[in-house]
This record gives sequence, C-alpha cells and structure tokens, in this order.
Amino acid sequence: MAKHLTRDLENLQHDIVSLAAAVEEVLYKSIRSLQERDIDLAREVIHDDRRIDLQENEVEEECLKILALHQPVAIDLRRTATILKINTDLERMADLAVDIAERALVLAEPPHFPIPDRLQRMTDLTTSMVRQALDAFVNLDPPQARRVCRLDDEVDRYNREIIQEIIAVIRRTPELLEPGLSLFSVTRHLERIADHATNIAEDVVYLVEGEIVRHRPEAVEVEA
Repeated sequence: MAKHLTRDLENLQHDIVSLAAAVEEVLYKSIRSLQERDIDLAREVIHDDRRIDLQENEVEEECLKILALHQPVAIDLRRTATILKINTDLERMADLAVDIAERALVLAEPPHFPIPDRLQRMTDLTTSMVRQALDAFVNLDPPQARRVCRLDDEVDRYNREIIQEIIAVIRRTPELLEPGLSLFSVTRHLERIADHATNIAEDVVYLVEGEIVRHRPEAVEVEA
C-alpha cells in the first residue's frame, strides 16, 4: 500500500507541476496580448482555457482518489490537501488570464487608452510572485514562500495607484470611459492573480511546517 501511495503522489506531483506550467504560459500570453494589442494571441488564450479546465479536473480526481483509497496521514495528507488547494488557485489564475485576454481584445481597438507605466511594474511583480510561489512549492521552501506573501502589499499599492490614474484620465477625457473600464478590470485581475500566488505560498508553509499562516500577517514575517 505504501509503495502505491508513493507512486500516486509522485504522479500527482507531476500533474500539478504540468498544470502550473500551462497556467504560467497563459498568464504570459494574456499579458503580452494586452501590451502588444495582439488580438490573435488574446484569442489563443481564450481558446486554451478548456484544456486547462480539463487538467484541473484530472488533478482534483487524482487527489480525491488518493484520499479515498490510501487514507494518507501526516505529511502525505498535507501534501494531498495542499495540491488540491493549489489546483483550485491555478485554475482561477487561468480564468483571470482569460479575463485579461478578453479585455485585451477591447483595448486593442481605438480609441486607445494610455497604458500607465505602473502597470508594467505591477505585471512584472505579479508574474514574479507566481513563479516564486510555484518554485517554493516544488522546492519545499517556506522562507521563499513567506517572501512571496510579503510582496502582496506592494501589488495592492500598485493596484490603488493605477486605478487612481485611470480615473484621472477618464475625467479629463470622457470618451475613453469604455477602454478605461477595461483597463480597470485588467488591474483588478492582476491583483487577484497576486492573491492566488499568495494563497499558494501560504499553502507551502502549511505543507512543510504544518502551520496555517492564512489571515495571520505576523506569521509570514518570520523566516524559517
């Protein structure tokens, strides 16, 4: 039984890493489609969503099978539960990437809304958080996970500043209201992606240390 559990956990690890790579790819493409006003790339992201949904379903089914057949305990139980939660966060990130791609289709058409410089910095930080959170999971690295959690406040600050800038532009140029609202949505979607990266990082701390740090800011300030 232990040998079968080990095999199934290894397969599950492979599947969640594969899903993570697919989600990172659609995030990159969605943001690039926005920056380059690339309609074809935005449509590719939207089309790929079905494939990611199927991968997410497969990972969930594998988690439930392990829980039902092997009844894991201790670290094996935490690993299965963590992957189940990370699976959900990854699927939601992919949905948000699709939402960004849909907004990119609108923003590719005139009148063109000026893209704030801060949006690029927010984008770079958000995608870095996703990559670091996933690296922390693969490497079982709680200190790196805690660093990801602390970056979320900076993303929130960018979100507030960009929204204020968007509102100022719309007030000066009311005809940019529709693309401005689309850019507003993009900013909020990026902020939500950063939240999901933070969730993954918090789950890494739980997986390795058995400590629940969600909703406990003081717990992520301590380097393990």
